[in-house]
Amino acid sequence: MAKDDVLIPAERLTAFIAGTFAAAGASDEEAREIAANLVGANLAGHDSHGVVRTPRYLENARLGQMVFGGKAEVVTDGGAFLLLDGGFGFGQTVGRQAVEIGVARAKREGVALVALRRAGHLGRIGEWAERASAAGLASIHFVNVGRSMLVAPFGAAERRFSTNPVCIGVPNPGGEDFLLDFATATAAEGKILVAMKGGKAPPAGSLIDGDGRLTEDPRALYGETEPGAVPDPRKGPGALTAMGAHKGSGLALACELLAGALTGSGAAGPGEGPYNGMLSIYLDPNRLDDGFGWGSAVADYVAFVKSARPADPASPVMIPGDPERKARARRLAEGVPLPRETWDSLVAAARSVGAPEAA
Repeated sequence: MAKDDVLIPAERLTAFIAGTFAAAGASDEEAREIAANLVGANLAGHDSHGVVRTPRYLENARLGQMVFGGKAEVVTDGGAFLLLDGGFGFGQTVGRQAVEIGVARAKREGVALVALRRAGHLGRIGEWAERASAAGLASIHFVNVGRSMLVAPFGAAERRFSTNPVCIGVPNPGGEDFLLDFATATAAEGKILVAMKGGKAPPAGSLIDGDGRLTEDPRALYGETEPGAVPDPRKGPGALTAMGAHKGSGLALACELLAGALTGSGAAGPGEGPYNGMLSIYLDPNRLDDGFGWGSAVADYVAFVKSARPADPASPVMIPGDPERKARARRLAEGVPLPRETWDSLVAAARSVGAPEAA
């Protein structure tokens, strides 16, 4: 935690953010849902998908690019296969609706494939896998962002992809669930936004300038931003890089094809009004189990992996999902740290919509 960071109890932060969205036009229920999702990302240590996004969400709503009160509407229902349209509703609500539909169908059919198109920003995708795991289901999620080119393909000096997260969750009846959640960019765009707002410097190798050279200057992504304006990641001359060189670039392209082209949401490209597409697969492990005991197989292998001798005795081996659980326990006890500039931008955003000042 930096010396200028503001430390805020999660409950207080959630109430403040909910009040801001309620003042902007959300129902009290939706405002609480959006706020809980954003603060939940901060609690999990994913500040890039947390409350730092509040001013941008408000700007999206003001421009009509995300709408309050949105619902995930069924376009095609094939039993275990569903196509949903988010109608540009906030991802925190239409994403939750899509997950609930997918979980219910997988419980009924054993498996469900749910394509969600035209959703507002879906937040931390790990939350959706956590919800599926809590229902006893394994899940896989591919996500893209239409009209939001941020990432340069491997070998390129200009943008073609968005950050395109992939998430996999596997429930573990005998221990902690497996949760793999990552952007196919070297860093999520929100991490560059955090840096732009006075937080940690961008991860090494995550940005290139307009000539394709590595840089740590967030302005490569956002360009020059007027004081008080919401940074727009589409305005800079540079780009994010793909993780893992050609491998990550290929995975990003797969997300564009599966979550964008295949859902009808649209792949990344030029245009105004970014929105998410998500292709999700939900599996009921009990339908595959012929008596071999999938639950103990998962628990035993996770325990075996974590029993490996650590390279650093002070840092035990972890599985995906452990860092989020550790961060959540710590931040619930101590509070959520925010860079001063981020906190000031939240206060300004609340003031701009006439929300009550933070206590």
